[in-house]
Amino acid sequence: MTGFPGSPKLIRAGLVLISSETGAVERIITLQYTPETLSRQIEAQAMSDQGNRAQPLRLRAPAVETITMDAVIDATDQLEFPDRNQNTVEHGIFPALSALETMLHPTTAQLNRQNTQAGAGSFEIAPAETPLALLVWSASRIMPVLLKSLQITEEFFDPNLNPIRAKVSLSLRSLSVDDLGFNHRGSGLFMAYLQAKEQLATKATPGSLDALGAGGAL
Repeated sequence: MTGFPGSPKLIRAGLVLISSETGAVERIITLQYTPETLSRQIEAQAMSDQGNRAQPLRLRAPAVETITMDAVIDATDQLEFPDRNQNTVEHGIFPALSALETMLHPTTAQLNRQNTQAGAGSFEIAPAETPLALLVWSASRIMPVLLKSLQITEEFFDPNLNPIRAKVSLSLRSLSVDDLGFNHRGSGLFMAYLQAKEQLATKATPGSLDALGAGGAL
């Protein structure tokens, strides 16, 4: 909220990690400041991509959407009130960075379990499964995603060399029913996301052939 009466409530973007099995929320990562830009690349998955030139208009799966955005994490405001923000005083923004970084790692428990399986001579060691991540960018844009990479630039440090400001570039890939399978918990969320797009498309102002200069050609 701003200091002006009647100001709209400001919401933030973030990531929600939920259990693929139970749907329980395991962690909510709220971006401190909403990124100023959001870049999206949407690539069709067509039959022709697999060498099937006889069916150029057929899509074999939902499009792959890649999202990149830059976020800023800054501890300056918290450090003004050290008594209220003891974690920030002791660790800077390491906790916030670690919450993002651990999305890219198996847990230590999973690694230890894999090592135990290998030591027992297991023929098949199950890959570690991460929680399902949801990108939440307002109530109308919630999609399952995979965090593909992070690029972190730490800029300022406290006397103990804890970072107190950083720029973080996130690269995310949407996960569809093609990735998860229809029975996965995340597939219902993807279908709701796609359905919202279809509904919004019907609200777009329709064009006309005359405006395109093709009124008599089609």
